[in-house]
Amino acid sequence: MAKDLNSVNITSSPRSYHHGALRQALIEAAEAVITERGVDGFSLRETARRAGVSPAAPGHHFKDARGLLTAVATQAFQAFGDALSAADMGGDRKARIRAQGMAYVRFALAHPAKFDLLWRKALIDDADPDYAAAGKRAFLILDKAVRGDRPSAGDLDPSMAPSIAAWSIVHGFARLAMDGLFGTGPGAAERAAEALLPHILDHLDV
Repeated sequence: MAKDLNSVNITSSPRSYHHGALRQALIEAAEAVITERGVDGFSLRETARRAGVSPAAPGHHFKDARGLLTAVATQAFQAFGDALSAADMGGDRKARIRAQGMAYVRFALAHPAKFDLLWRKALIDDADPDYAAAGKRAFLILDKAVRGDRPSAGDLDPSMAPSIAAWSIVHGFARLAMDGLFGTGPGAAERAAEALLPHILDHLDV
């Protein structure tokens, strides 16, 4: 019978890291674990093993597994925001919304485990200021493409409805594509996004 992930033995000799390098090494090791095994297959002990450190070492940088996953999610949100920002090449509102939608879905399909982690609030600390800032930045990039520079009175401001609608469409499409609803063969989800998503987004009343 396979050993439980949390009982994996540490067989490699602990590596020597300076303080900041070990923190980043643990984040990268955690990313590798969830990429291979999915978010539900994450193990703090396996992460330490891959980083070449003792099982106790992550505790020097992260309070617990939740803290480490929050750091992974924060970096993933930063990369996600960068992808959305890079896709915004200007143009009219329809072109910008299409570009944002495609960038959103492409990121999800290219990084399914990290994308999944972004929304797993039971596993991360969504009150963490760095995580919250990275998530807000990503949404505001999409919001600007949809609503321009119009100010918002807050999260429940009805003027945000077009942006929430766009977000709901692209997030739902990404989730369906990740779950194989548009095919499971090589490139099937990407082809479906190219063929369908721009036309779906054109139905937004913005």
